[in-house]
Amino acid sequence: MRAFQKIFDRKTYIFTMLAVISFSSFLVVLFGQTIPGIILAFFKMAGEYVILGIVLVFVFAWFLRARPHNRPKDYKIIPLDIFGKKSKIDGIRTEFKTHDVAWSFMKQYKEMYPLHNFALVSDLENSDKPTIFRYI
Repeated sequence: MRAFQKIFDRKTYIFTMLAVISFSSFLVVLFGQTIPGIILAFFKMAGEYVILGIVLVFVFAWFLRARPHNRPKDYKIIPLDIFGKKSKIDGIRTEFKTHDVAWSFMKQYKEMYPLHNFALVSDLENSDKPTIFRYI
């Protein structure tokens, strides 16, 4: 009977050791591969969605800034004397179709007539008075 009990004790230890090793292997796979793999996949997808959301916000902001504005069709240069009153200078061009050309002429007039100030204005559709774009 003792011989049977020794064999049975050895089998019990062997089965116990096999169960512990199997369970340990299961835990290693679970915590070493399965759970980290799921968490990394989640954060990878979450990161992609965050980046996509940021890109969409910037695109939306760019579209708001880049939409076409109602630009005036013609610009005028108004010469002003030292006291700030409108004056007339013979021989200068005051009507322009583009803002850049009017601004260029206005800078040139300021160099030619340093005692005068100049205002670049235009009539907008929804305004009663001319709108000043530049003043030097």
